[in-house]
Amino acid sequence: MQWLWNQDASRDLLLAVHPPNYIVLWNADTGTKLWKKSYAENILSFSFDPFDPSHLALLTSEGIVFISDFSPSKAPASSGKKVYISSPHSSPSHNKLAAATGAKKALDKVKILISNEKPSAESVTLNDCLQLSYLPSKRNYMLLLYPREILILDLEVNQTVGVIAIERTGVPFLQVIPCFQRDGLFCLHENGCITLRVRRSNCSITGTPNEEPDPDPVQELIYDLRSQCDAIRVTKTVRPFSMVCCPVNENSAALIVSDGRVMIWELKSSISGRNVRNSSSSASPLYSPVSFCGIPVGAFQNKLPDLSLDNMIAGQGTVAGEEQLKNSFLQEVHLKFLLTGLLSGLPLPPFAIRMCPPLTTKNIKQYEPILAVGTSNGSVLVFHLTSGLLHKELSIHSCEVKGIEWISLTGFISFATSTPNNLGLVRNELQLVDLPTGRSIAFRGERGNDEPAIEMIKVSHLKQYLAVVFKDKPLEIWDVRTCTLLREMSKNFPTATALEWSPSHNLKSLRKKQLAAREAMARQTVASDTEVSSVESSVISLLQEAESKSELSQNISAREHFVFTGADGQVYHLTVEGNSVKDSARIPPDGSMGSITCIAWKGDILVLGDVDGNLNFWDLKARVSRGIPTHRSWVKKIRFAPGKGNQKLMAMYNDGAEIWDSKEVQMVSSLRSGRNVNFRILDVDWCTSDKVVLASDDGCIRVLDLSMKPSCFRMDEQDLIEPAWCPYLLVPRASLALKAFLLHQPWDEKYSLDIINSDYPENENIKNLLQEQLNSLSNDIKKLLLDPDFTLLQRCLLVARLYGDESELHFWTIAAHYLHSLSQEKPAKPTDTGILQEQLVNPLDICYDILCENYYFQKFQLERVNLQEVKRSTYDHTRKCADQLLLLGQTDRAVQLLLETSSENAHYYCDSLKACLVTTVTSSGPSQSTIKLVATNMIANGKLAEGVQLLCLIDKAADACRYLQTYGEWNRAAWLAKVRLNSEECADVLKRWVDHLCSPQVNQKSKAILVLLSLGCFTKVAEMLHSMRYFDRAALFIEACLKYGVLESNDDTNKLIHAVYADYARSLKLLGFKQGAILFASKAGETGKELLAELKQPKEEVTQE
Repeated sequence: MQWLWNQDASRDLLLAVHPPNYIVLWNADTGTKLWKKSYAENILSFSFDPFDPSHLALLTSEGIVFISDFSPSKAPASSGKKVYISSPHSSPSHNKLAAATGAKKALDKVKILISNEKPSAESVTLNDCLQLSYLPSKRNYMLLLYPREILILDLEVNQTVGVIAIERTGVPFLQVIPCFQRDGLFCLHENGCITLRVRRSNCSITGTPNEEPDPDPVQELIYDLRSQCDAIRVTKTVRPFSMVCCPVNENSAALIVSDGRVMIWELKSSISGRNVRNSSSSASPLYSPVSFCGIPVGAFQNKLPDLSLDNMIAGQGTVAGEEQLKNSFLQEVHLKFLLTGLLSGLPLPPFAIRMCPPLTTKNIKQYEPILAVGTSNGSVLVFHLTSGLLHKELSIHSCEVKGIEWISLTGFISFATSTPNNLGLVRNELQLVDLPTGRSIAFRGERGNDEPAIEMIKVSHLKQYLAVVFKDKPLEIWDVRTCTLLREMSKNFPTATALEWSPSHNLKSLRKKQLAAREAMARQTVASDTEVSSVESSVISLLQEAESKSELSQNISAREHFVFTGADGQVYHLTVEGNSVKDSARIPPDGSMGSITCIAWKGDILVLGDVDGNLNFWDLKARVSRGIPTHRSWVKKIRFAPGKGNQKLMAMYNDGAEIWDSKEVQMVSSLRSGRNVNFRILDVDWCTSDKVVLASDDGCIRVLDLSMKPSCFRMDEQDLIEPAWCPYLLVPRASLALKAFLLHQPWDEKYSLDIINSDYPENENIKNLLQEQLNSLSNDIKKLLLDPDFTLLQRCLLVARLYGDESELHFWTIAAHYLHSLSQEKPAKPTDTGILQEQLVNPLDICYDILCENYYFQKFQLERVNLQEVKRSTYDHTRKCADQLLLLGQTDRAVQLLLETSSENAHYYCDSLKACLVTTVTSSGPSQSTIKLVATNMIANGKLAEGVQLLCLIDKAADACRYLQTYGEWNRAAWLAKVRLNSEECADVLKRWVDHLCSPQVNQKSKAILVLLSLGCFTKVAEMLHSMRYFDRAALFIEACLKYGVLESNDDTNKLIHAVYADYARSLKLLGFKQGAILFASKAGETGKELLAELKQPKEEVTQE
């Protein structure tokens, strides 16, 4: 599925493939289905054309379907143009993909991949294409991913123009993400390794459009491996799933692994010394770009190349002639991947889970919601539930952890048992772990080898005693504080099937004894002649030290009770005090119950569960019991919810779990494995008084609420371990105020990132949140923001990146480029030939397509046709190339191609005549008028392309563009204008296109603004931004224009400037950013006067008081 980001109507539209053969457009905000369309074959995936939102390609089980009438408002009417892919392996040449060079071999290697006929059964066994994607870095290219190669197709001629193959020993591909900012590919391989490949540039400064082409031009697009990260260890259960790439900066990739890990790899660049160039590598060097954040910077200015891909490496248009290298104008860079983030998941199930003791009024200061998870490999993972992150991983056992009990907020006891030997005996491990230090002690000392398995452990409510229950051996009672065995029951003692400590205990007497002992201890320690009052103060200071000594030496402990059931169903009640264990009562079994499997006790309610799924509720105060059959088989566990007076309990069965209210004795909710729930529950616990946590056999741990629905919390409630820069966690007003604060440095002549001191009247809480966000920025970015040489345009670009705002990013990139280059041109008289050296080196990259400089756009189109010409293999391709060459004005080469038509071909006569026409057309006036007449007739009779060609032959390309626009071919007209017309005529054509884009039925104003920027119509851009109510962007843009001196100052412009500033000041006032509002109101001349007076008003009142 994919968001529809390229339309201005709604930002919540989502296109999804629904198996087997539907595509559905959803409004994700409201959850409504807007339309649905089915196709003839199974759809595997789809890709939008990034340059034309109405084009969509579907990858189906048989081939590719191209849809050209996609629109959000209604389903595509046609069923698309279907083409078949013949599998690349069916061509014999693919077995020897080694270094084949020269035109002949290049031609052998290429096979027509896309055809309209269905391929014969033997040539295509299976469409093993894994993925198809349009290249966002240049128009009309597509990549097809196969396990062992990536094919780059030129869609103008449906022909492979580049192959990236993996050598025989290499690791196959899984996924590829093409980049936008530079012509590069992030590739994911089956061993979890991510590689970055960047296209080799093949241009030299000398070639001007009409010269002879190189004798041996590059035969295909070559992508060189530039960087790769470490692989992971792949096993049967651990393999990479998928990768995503940062859509804004394209400098980091996140990899998701099947064992739950998420790894974040960031690209880092390093400038290499000029002399260390290793001659062995065949790849041409990569250079660092001349500009940073859109504007060329000097060698000593602050810059941060790792900010994004386009700041790391120069674009395709950046060309290294000899003279630049001499001036060391361009520096060579190397890229490497660095692991900067790792989220570890859970290992494979089974799990045993236990939540730490609950939150109370006494422990609220030091409480942390942590969950201990015992795993099958013997380690205990401790998770922090409010951040969802792993807090600690402790490897303490050598076999599967079966249970965990907490003895304090920071310590727990866990037990593990090995697999039984042939006598049924195991090795038992019981460890006492202190969480802050990670120290673990073998709790039972040397015991534990070759004995029956431990069934369960239970810690008493005051955390003094531990009962250890074995399978075929009497239970043991231990003292938790000293790790000593208090009592091992005699051989004839009944084996316990279930056990629970009583919540009622003699805490008051314990506290009294403790105090008396502490005071006695303190008196011994303090000199005897001191006053009583001073004893009081010293008692406090010595309590900590005295407490432990006294209690252990005098053996102070409170009495606690526990109940357990024997195999015969009898309930036994025992008391433990100090080191004595007394048997106090026996209650005969309840006839209706089977063998008891678990007991839970809270307050006056005791609940028993048995093997047949019966629950028995005992009310000890009223002395009544009620049995409830749940008909759900064996009750494995019963747990009461924490919290005073909270009588809810959770029961776990083989096939699910239920929550009961023991006060009302009725079920609250239930979860059963089966149709809707596709996992089995392994363990349960309560994490708060109204949320439960389940471990399940699909490898997850889930937190659910009382209705057994997944529970979630808001992002801003999440406790992050370290602050993360994410302005979207703030309330919208604060987030926008923060943006304004970053954009309008310096305040009061000084650069500062302390928002606390600025005049921002929001409450302290919000101010602190803003300050936290500012503090979480990296030092490099802070340094840039505080740098006085960092211009306004660069600041706008940087803030757009920080906010991940793609529309702002494109706007400021293009604005910065053209504002800079047009203001540079002004001193030199603008003539078409006098393009500055710097501009030659640094054009706007081709990913902006129609928005690039004309000379660079032409050069790119010529290179493209050269490549198509080398690759042609059929008559159709040759004809397409000839047509393109005619439009580009390359008449001689077009004639050569036309004369290649063989005499058997139906078009032979026609092509020969066309060749004659092209060579003689440069002659007199009458022939021109005839041709023009013929061309207009052709266009009127539906032969648009042929008529346009004729008009281009007689240099009437401007008329040709007008016809194309009349017939709705807007993109084609813009293309032709850029390659054939001088700048004035071209600007006219593009301005008509802008009017079309702004019309209500097209509604692509944001694109129109970018076209106007590329034409240098800055005043019009400011007007449009203002009319679209983008006040912030308009105000900043006008400021930048004024700095570069590109706005003529007359009454109309001044009026516009004042209106924009006043509106922006109003919007800042709404955000509560008074300082900024006053600044812009004062710049708004007459328009801002009232507003300024209004803003300054309250201050004076305050001073009068």
